[in-house]
Amino acid sequence: MSNRVVQGRMVTPERLAELVEGERPLEAEAIEDADRDCPDCGGNVISVGYMPSVTEFVTAYKCQDCDWSETDRD
Repeated sequence: MSNRVVQGRMVTPERLAELVEGERPLEAEAIEDADRDCPDCGGNVISVGYMPSVTEFVTAYKCQDCDWSETDRD
């Protein structure tokens, strides 16, 4: 699994999902580049897919430089 620097700290996919979700996921995929810029600061955005429960899969987007994040939930 790939680790990335987010706001000055190295994070695992599980930790990145936890930063966005607020609690540790059951499972997380590798962190990927999201090919978009942060709407708040213009920084790089990365994404991670994870399962917060056995019945849900979520893709989260997080800026590497600031607190901005969002998910693909409706």
